Amino acid sequence: VVLQNRAGRLSGLIDIQDLVNEGYNYWNEEFEGHWSGVELGINGFANADYSLYPEIQNDFLENDVFRSNVLNLNILQYSKGLQQTRNTVGLVTGIGLSLQSFRLNNSTTITRDENRKVIPQTLVFDSNQKSKLSSLYLEVPLMVEFQVPIKHRANRMYFSAGVIAAKRLETHTKIKYRKDGKREKLKSPGDYSINDYKVSGTVRMGYRWINLFATYDLAPLFENRRGPELYPVSAGIKLISF
Repeated sequence: VVLQNRAGRLSGLIDIQDLVNEGYNYWNEEFEGHWSGVELGINGFANADYSLYPEIQNDFLENDVFRSNVLNLNILQYSKGLQQTRNTVGLVTGIGLSLQSFRLNNSTTITRDENRKVIPQTLVFDSNQKSKLSSLYLEVPLMVEFQVPIKHRANRMYFSAGVIAAKRLETHTKIKYRKDGKREKLKSPGDYSINDYKVSGTVRMGYRWINLFATYDLAPLFENRRGPELYPVSAGIKLISF
């Protein structure tokens, strides 16, 4: 087949026999996963066990789920397809930062005793104060992602599952309050016997502008017998993809 442009000049040749023998590869683009971007969600604790504490201290880390948030900044992404003639299944990894905050009872914060055991501490500055526990993590995921083209091959529904390994970079407690009409805050950095490393299971799914995620920590928040047994869980939505 000879192709000509509007000026009548030769613009290209297509060998019909090559198309018949080899076919047209509709899937020749590289596999691209869904990790990088900015995500926002809510946090909570699952499977709480306060058996190390007297009954009066039960649930001292019970948090307000809808005021406890997680902000993920997934900076780098690497994707690798697992198919030779398709691009719908692949591995996804990368690097990200995760800031996780748990909104506590307004007058409750935490400290540690001489044995590094986490204990509740009550601080009252005014009737409208706010208390939270926050940690910053460096994260590296490893996920398997499945994609389903819908209508147009560029529009794909996806589902991924895997694990996220994380290193804790910083932890602090913070109490916000008012004094003499001015806003004040008491920020106390420390490790609070929180594990330095953690592994979380994660599932993610989405289509076009709607992208959801959920994670569940596979180990307790605190070191063994240094605090209540709590498993952080989070869920949310991706705000920006890049």
